[in-house]
Amino acid sequence: MTRLIVAAGGGGDAVAASVVGSALYGGGEPVVILTYAWDRLLVDPVPGPRGPGDFRGLSPLAPGVFAVTGGAEPVAPAGSTLPRLAGELPQTLALIDPRHGARGIGRQLDELIRRLDPESVDLLDVGGDILARGDEPTLRSPLADALTLAACCQAEAPVRLLVAGPGLDGELTAGELRGLLGRKVLTLSGEHVEPVARVLDWHPSEATALLAATARGIRGLCEIRDAGLPVPLTDEGPTVHEVDLGAALERNRPARAVALTTTLEEAERLSRRICGFSEIDQERSKAARIEARPVREPGPDAVLAQVADFESGARSRGVSHTTFRRLTEALGLDGSRRESLRTLLIADSPKQYTAPLWHLADPDRIPRDQ
Repeated sequence: MTRLIVAAGGGGDAVAASVVGSALYGGGEPVVILTYAWDRLLVDPVPGPRGPGDFRGLSPLAPGVFAVTGGAEPVAPAGSTLPRLAGELPQTLALIDPRHGARGIGRQLDELIRRLDPESVDLLDVGGDILARGDEPTLRSPLADALTLAACCQAEAPVRLLVAGPGLDGELTAGELRGLLGRKVLTLSGEHVEPVARVLDWHPSEATALLAATARGIRGLCEIRDAGLPVPLTDEGPTVHEVDLGAALERNRPARAVALTTTLEEAERLSRRICGFSEIDQERSKAARIEARPVREPGPDAVLAQVADFESGARSRGVSHTTFRRLTEALGLDGSRRESLRTLLIADSPKQYTAPLWHLADPDRIPRDQ
């Protein structure tokens, strides 16, 4: 029997869904992951999520639902990690089309349920911001979660809500989430994340990288995102909890508000009204700043010097680890240089690479020839 997993966020949640799905159901059962193509500006220069019209080579999976294959490709100028993920993950990736709001996503979900007749349907969120009220000052990306939560609450089949890695997305802390989580269904280990190790080498998702790191036993304080949010890496990191779906909807004001939306623009307006912002507006503003920013191409020695300065400052803040996405943005580099930065740093100081994170040098520095 097929299992269906809805990834609440973007491609990073799809990677986590691959890990959690394999851990829960084994490798023998087919799994379909319904996910956004929403890679933010580090990969996709176009703000907002992508729809089917932004790709070539999609494969029909159910009425109004398309599978992303390894041979698909985004239509320029859009970018997406989903085709590469489809080529490297064992599960089938189906594309969420948010253009028609929560009602549209709900129709896609119901069509998949009718076509697949799945044994189970899970909604997976990494970090737990799907349990936010909508007015938390640390909230960064409520819209994607609100749309998927609202859609799943209207589905024609029972949906189980799972939260993996409480607090790892830097939005709600593990302490804030502790009283909201239900029973623990799984604690991930290094063995569980090993099949996606190569994916995490290149995929920019920070929350999923932290989930994998804590599953591998890495502990400390990790700084993420362009804002430099500090996220503790603790024993709670690799846990997966079940949460009552109805209770989550009752708590999540944006999800209740967007439940009847039929366009993404309508959902955006409601997000602005309830949360005070739309994350797509923030992407639009950031994209404009990036476009106006002079292109910087510092050489390797200059980059290493900048990294050393960053490490010194971060260590003074008590930070032990960071992500390559955070480093790329902190250094003011174009997002396309993330992989080359990672390659440079690992070649220069391999002992600081605690996959998939970068371990900051101690104050006296780790010798570069080690």
